[in-house]
Amino acid sequence: MKKYKVETIVGIFVFLGLLCIGYMTVKLGKVSFFQDEFYPITAKFIAVTGLREDNPVDIMGIEVGRVEKITMDQEHQKAVVEIKIKKGVKIYDDAIASIKTEGLMGDQYISIDPGGSGTLLGPHGTITETQAPVDILGLIGKYAFGDVKKQ
Repeated sequence: MKKYKVETIVGIFVFLGLLCIGYMTVKLGKVSFFQDEFYPITAKFIAVTGLREDNPVDIMGIEVGRVEKITMDQEHQKAVVEIKIKKGVKIYDDAIASIKTEGLMGDQYISIDPGGSGTLLGPHGTITETQAPVDILGLIGKYAFGDVKKQ
């Protein structure tokens, strides 16, 4: 009788442990079972140097989404960045997307100025006003080799 009691207690602890591991895997892996939490938009850039899939998207310093996919539009010679934005975040058709760097040599992220013209950018909309990332290494190289002109 005691043997079954100990085995039952151990089984309950193992089950709870597996349940906790599963929960942490979903939370840390940023897995979402309900895809309705986000809506997709795109932004077209001249260059996306250093930007990677799953990099954050910020509005006013608050993370509101992630970079979903980066492709190339060969017809217009632009990089197309597909972004997923949290539902409830309003972005207007005059929004400006720019690629920024966290710190001096940190990861790239997209910063969006949401605009405010009155016309909302809906799902599958496109941000047309974009700014490419600043080439910090190029600027350092110009400074180091004396190509920077004083005014």
